[in-house]
Amino acid sequence: MELKSACRVFLFPVQIFYYIVKASLFSLLPSRRKDLTQEVVLITGGGRGIGRHLAKEFAEQGARKVILWGRTEKCLKETAEEISLAGTECHYFLCDVANREEVYRQAKVVREKVGDVTILVNNAAVVHGKSLIDSDDDSLLKSQHINTMGQFWTIKAFLPRMLELQHGHVVCINSILSQSPIPGAIDYCTSKASSLAFMESLTLGLLDCPGVGCTTVLPFHTNTEMFQGMRVRFPHLFPPLKPEVVALRTVDAVRADKAFLYLPWTMHFLVILKSFMPQVALEEIHKFSGTYTCMNTFKGRT
Repeated sequence: MELKSACRVFLFPVQIFYYIVKASLFSLLPSRRKDLTQEVVLITGGGRGIGRHLAKEFAEQGARKVILWGRTEKCLKETAEEISLAGTECHYFLCDVANREEVYRQAKVVREKVGDVTILVNNAAVVHGKSLIDSDDDSLLKSQHINTMGQFWTIKAFLPRMLELQHGHVVCINSILSQSPIPGAIDYCTSKASSLAFMESLTLGLLDCPGVGCTTVLPFHTNTEMFQGMRVRFPHLFPPLKPEVVALRTVDAVRADKAFLYLPWTMHFLVILKSFMPQVALEEIHKFSGTYTCMNTFKGRT
């Protein structure tokens, strides 16, 4: 028994090295892309920003039906009409993902009126752009309820049917701020860090569930009205991402069954640097790049 255990200990790093090499080689090869023609896609926060572009991109790449959830009917209606005119069946429903009962109620309505959701995209989020001391309690709770807890309720509402069908995909539009927080957005950074841990746990928990996968997207600052007014010191060196690019790369990642997507790819280096650099060095990098004060000019969504 001791010899067997010793062999396992010896083989473990060899196995790790093998899987790293295998994953690296497979990443260089063209992967088989998922066909979307039979997929029913539901996007939270689908009326504007990244959500709007995601809805259009899924439709353009062949999704059978697109469903939009959100809190602003005007935006939802405009997006749904645009997608419908382009030839894809699109529905919208008013739903606040922070409200558990409302999520469960609207999920039942969706199943009855549209059908089973096979791709769930958790995109809805809010940011208040204030320090902890300057934030009122209700705003802090709102960030956690929408950005984090909303995912609990939507996934509990739709995942069981995906598991039953052995077909489905859960997508989370997260943020690189979940791994590299900045001042002035403490509620947002905290909620996104919680959301990332949630998705990491969920992704591992679905390893033995055939046909059901997860994709978590961690983009850099994206040029949407939600972060209007945010400024970095070197915008030409660190330009904000275009929402249509984030949408395109997200749909590609879903079709390739990619578990985690960093945008741009250079964000991988940021995560690696954080793993070994001393805190003093990280603080100097924040000051030099301007992220230390980037939220001072924040205006947010009007």
